[in-house]
Amino acid sequence: MFQRDEQDTANLVNGLRQLPNETEWVEFKKNNSAPQRIGEYISALANGAALAGRASAYVVWGIEDRSPHKVVGTDFKPRSAKKGNEPLENWLLRSLNPQTGFRFHEARLAEKQVVVLEIEPASQMPVSFRGDEFIRVGSATKKLREHPQRERALWLLFSRTKFEDGVAAENIASERVLKALDWQSCFDMLGAPLPNGNHAILDALRKEDLIAPSDAGGWDITNLGAILFAKDLGDFPRLKRKTLRVIQYDGAGRRNALRERERPEGYAVGFERIVDYITTLTPSRETIENSLRKTTPMFPELAIRELVANALIHQDFSVSGAGPMVEIFDERIEITNPGAPLVDTLRFVDTPPKSRNETLASLMRRLNICEERGTGIDKVVLEVELNQLPAPLFEAPGDFTCATLFARKNLSDMDRTERVRACYMHACLRYVEKQPMTNSSVRKRFGIPSKNAAHASRLLREAVEVGAIVVRNPEIGRRHREYLPVWAV
Repeated sequence: MFQRDEQDTANLVNGLRQLPNETEWVEFKKNNSAPQRIGEYISALANGAALAGRASAYVVWGIEDRSPHKVVGTDFKPRSAKKGNEPLENWLLRSLNPQTGFRFHEARLAEKQVVVLEIEPASQMPVSFRGDEFIRVGSATKKLREHPQRERALWLLFSRTKFEDGVAAENIASERVLKALDWQSCFDMLGAPLPNGNHAILDALRKEDLIAPSDAGGWDITNLGAILFAKDLGDFPRLKRKTLRVIQYDGAGRRNALRERERPEGYAVGFERIVDYITTLTPSRETIENSLRKTTPMFPELAIRELVANALIHQDFSVSGAGPMVEIFDERIEITNPGAPLVDTLRFVDTPPKSRNETLASLMRRLNICEERGTGIDKVVLEVELNQLPAPLFEAPGDFTCATLFARKNLSDMDRTERVRACYMHACLRYVEKQPMTNSSVRKRFGIPSKNAAHASRLLREAVEVGAIVVRNPEIGRRHREYLPVWAV
């Protein structure tokens, strides 16, 4: 849903009045504002809009339900309406499961008051009201369980729906589209010349599937267009929780937050600013090179860039109430996104590219934000090794994916788990590069002098003992042996 002013609402109502009859996603009323009935309408219309492939459903007060849908006006005042002592909107929201989005709009049309209730379609499961699920059958509101074919169709739809194909805002005037989206950055990032005139701009955005013509006039802004190029994701309530949060803490725990910021812009237009902002918050260290003092970031910027891009692209947008997050601590940085990974976290380095948001990933590649070749994690591990940092940690806590970068730590200060993980990641990286993992490569990875080759041998033996790596050629001497990640046998 999009925040509509009075003129937008009037245009929307006039567009809906062109429909010959009420539908599975539109209901016309005059003054019937019984709270129970409104709740049933929300459930039925949300489910009906999902089946009909609509971006929104509507209840319109002040319009006759028969064609030509004459404007008759209404006395319904949703802002002051109550159920008992509770505001109507709060009571409705509390009675819905899941708590689907809806919004009341008001306008004057033909000198009469009209009210529109705009409702988000069901997305992950049928919307119920006070324990009952409803559906529209023509212009009638029925219980969903009485229509098992429609119920099956809904669940099948939920399993096939792609996030990028959804609509973030429906029936938006051309001028509002151009104000809501940073279309200049879109063409700059694509390396395309600016089209001549608004009509050409809108047509170019349509060809990129960022907007689509609306049946009721104006344009629909797609989820793809909003999530990448919105000037402010807060304009799109369903996507508001998908903004990237950056939190910096004091120390190693989450007790004391020094600062917290949400990046309101779309991922594509804000990506460089996002990475720059994170980099400025990360600690740095001072080194001496050629008698000159040099400040070096604690975490490689390229590694941060790749992990943030992965979190944005591979998140599960169907997980409600959660978005990507970057948490910065004194000695580590954690980058988390909603959705369990599609592959085992231990196989991030070698697994071919696989994304639950293929259209988003493809466009992000064309925008030079990612490569879509499955090499992002390889770059992260390589940057970590070049800077001789502890190996990154990839985890899947619950329905989330978390990547952690660690600050510099001497090998003597690493515990067994950290040493084994570093050896395993090194083996994976060498394997995909078609290079052997050897005592020599391990010495280089950890900065071990050649005279201490026995130390590298102990690290390798430790990783073999726990089953992280295996010896490729056990028949030859230890110093010349080659090693593989355990899954490569």
